[in-house]
Amino acid sequence: MKKITITIDGFSSTGKSTVAKQLAKALGYVYVDSGAMYRAVTLYAMQHQIITKDSFDIDRLISELDNVKVSFTYNDDLGFAEVYLNGKNVENDIRTLEVSQNVSQVAEISEVRRMLVLQQQQMGKEKGVVMDGRDIGTVVFPDAELKFFMTASAETRAKRRYKELLERNEVVSYDDVLKNVESRDLIDSTREDSPLMKAEDAIEIDNSNLSLVAQFETLHELAQTIINQ
Repeated sequence: MKKITITIDGFSSTGKSTVAKQLAKALGYVYVDSGAMYRAVTLYAMQHQIITKDSFDIDRLISELDNVKVSFTYNDDLGFAEVYLNGKNVENDIRTLEVSQNVSQVAEISEVRRMLVLQQQQMGKEKGVVMDGRDIGTVVFPDAELKFFMTASAETRAKRRYKELLERNEVVSYDDVLKNVESRDLIDSTREDSPLMKAEDAIEIDNSNLSLVAQFETLHELAQTIINQ
């Protein structure tokens, strides 16, 4: 059976990672969460006071990129690869609202994007990969055989994210989460380098009213069709 490259782009909190993990597992493919890589760089910047509530030393972050090593290690119990920053598991640390509030401005930096795009392309060079993010179908793998673009209303996405954060025992308000979702949409869509946009050949999936099961079945069926051609 031939292997293909599947990209899943879209707005924050559209469930890209969830369905990408499901799809990769069903197909026996490698799953790569590109957004987690940007979150890991953001966490590094926060840990080293490069980015704070009041300031962001972009030049310093660029100068220290050689010190930032992002990798994935598969966890058999969880069924997916967890994110490591300089050898430390940061899978939970990168999912906080504080990281979410800073990641879009880190992802705007061209030097950061170039470093991570090269890593992502290396991870997918043998095909048989499902990768999600913002620019996977437009920049990282423009020739991918199957591309999806996920969308949903800001309110729907904020509710999902709010529930997820509460389950992680974070003390947050829904209004703050909604503001973060809307702010990330604006930054991601208007940045100069590789802005979030739907690839011309991507299939748009509005999952505002789709169950996780229905969403997975839709993508899985389309993937099987392409693989079996």
